[in-house]
Amino acid sequence: MWLIVIAFAAVITIALWYSRAESDVYMLKLLSLILWGATIMVFIDHLASYLVEGGEFLEMSSNALVLGFVMLLEALML
Repeated sequence: MWLIVIAFAAVITIALWYSRAESDVYMLKLLSLILWGATIMVFIDHLASYLVEGGEFLEMSSNALVLGFVMLLEALML
């Protein structure tokens, strides 16, 4: 679930950055880079875990959802 949260935030951020690219006052370019990097990192983590251990690819639990929002909050604060 945290992969979905971070990927959704990355898509929204890049859309906002493209719409306001002339004056990047809020540094959306950097935030977009951070979120896409986190998305790729989480995707590789899920893929490696799925290939080694098996089981489900996306964990749909409340803990995974909270972790996704905590990671998003951390990226926004950075």
